Amino acid sequence: MTDDITLPTVSIVIPAYNEEAGIRHCLVAAIEQTVPAHEIIVVDNKSTDGTRAAVEAMQAAFPEANIRLVTQDAEQGITPTRNAGFNAATSDVIGRIDADSALMPNWVEQVQLAFAGGEFVAASGPVEYYDMPMRAFGHHADDTFRKLQVKLAGKYVFLFGTNMAITREAWLAVRDHTCADREDLMHEDLDLAVHLALDGFKIGYVSAMVVGMSARRLDSAPRDYYYYVERFKRTYEHHGIRDIRLLAPMAVFLGIYPALHAQRRLLERRTPQQWGGRPKPADAAATE
Repeated sequence: MTDDITLPTVSIVIPAYNEEAGIRHCLVAAIEQTVPAHEIIVVDNKSTDGTRAAVEAMQAAFPEANIRLVTQDAEQGITPTRNAGFNAATSDVIGRIDADSALMPNWVEQVQLAFAGGEFVAASGPVEYYDMPMRAFGHHADDTFRKLQVKLAGKYVFLFGTNMAITREAWLAVRDHTCADREDLMHEDLDLAVHLALDGFKIGYVSAMVVGMSARRLDSAPRDYYYYVERFKRTYEHHGIRDIRLLAPMAVFLGIYPALHAQRRLLERRTPQQWGGRPKPADAAATE
């Protein structure tokens, strides 16, 4: 850091629907940062479990963390829930993660440094799957693939909702252009990235912005997983963008699914002793 650069403030937005089991883990990681976030906003979208109570307990336990609980009951869905969180944020930069994410301890600091120069208005970083074996290898592979994806994307650099940040100024400029997607057909993060690109904004990629996430998507049945992955194609086609290079993630995700899906089913059957005394993946988010 240099004295002549003013570092931006950072909000962390966490959309949540029935995330009672993992929201505490997510919030602890968001609190335990080398540089504190200006605010941590949890947006509850019609949860029917104990999500709200869990967040309220964390507010009471960590009053200095400025945890805010926003209610979004108008519509069910990630897009309106994300929008409510972004609109509520008051910082220079709005970070966005998922409720099963676990920020690396220096994430806020790295976001500040990345956005201080004004080179881009939004960015994503790599992920590390905390409930899969060989975490370091997986992190390296994910980072390598995402860098390649950026090179292939041209002006349509992706945003990854599990690990992304956008300046408040850019959000205010494009929020009325983004798609509501009430049919729930698209990836809302890709839709946001497309609209930023169409409005002439630059999106970056920052390897130092690292987030831990669950690989629970791999637990989906084949048909559900394929529908999820096809969101890439549906998002770009909705905007009239037909560039086969942008569909590289589809090929990769579909290619790795059979082996990793089988591996996760095998790991779920192991006992703690077989895991070397560690919890099985289903419990890992509550203990790491």
